[in-house]
Amino acid sequence: MAYIYEGKTTNEAIEKGLKELKVSKNQVEVKVLESEDKRSFFSILDPRVVKVELILKDKSEIKEEKSIINKSNKKIPTDESLNLSKNDLDIFLKKFLTNLPGNKFTYEIKIENKDILVNMDGEDRGYLIGYRGDVLNSLQQILNNIANKNTEEKIRVLLNIGGYKERREKDLQNLADKIAGTVIKTKKSITLEPMTSYERKIIHSKLQENLKVFTHSIGEEPNRRLVVSLKK
Repeated sequence: MAYIYEGKTTNEAIEKGLKELKVSKNQVEVKVLESEDKRSFFSILDPRVVKVELILKDKSEIKEEKSIINKSNKKIPTDESLNLSKNDLDIFLKKFLTNLPGNKFTYEIKIENKDILVNMDGEDRGYLIGYRGDVLNSLQQILNNIANKNTEEKIRVLLNIGGYKERREKDLQNLADKIAGTVIKTKKSITLEPMTSYERKIIHSKLQENLKVFTHSIGEEPNRRLVVSLKK
């Protein structure tokens, strides 16, 4: 839900909204609708009014943000741990891909910004991606478990197969625009099919730019859905 509050300054308007809604700042998204900087010469003597829009986040988004904060507080992986995990992944992938039908897959493992990136490709990559990435997501979880089995540090593995993630992100952004257009035209909310938190975040981030709609999630994993509604 979205709410609009006024104040003499941006901070005053935000604090007023937080107090009335009885929430903390990390539980809302803030959009400044009218800034104190946007004042013409002719309105200089008028009372200063700043408008802000507070959008309540759903519980899953707050939980995900807390999870990110908690992860950021964990010990940063050392080069030694990253290389050890990279070696474990290399051993696993060699055996795993050798046993796949056709044996025509290639892979590359590299360390970048304290993450391990795994890129795979092959003629029959479709069955390693699965329906809307479900197999890819499961395989990524397996790789993360392998990378973290011999270290106390938190190491993140990001898997991409044949450039699927880039294509999926673009498709979801296009879907977000179409859904927003339909919601604005019909003035009715639309509930999307179940998606992963990664996919919901892509649509949510895309529609943050839209001043006429807002998003929230309903249901429990793995059947959690995103709802796109018209702002009041």
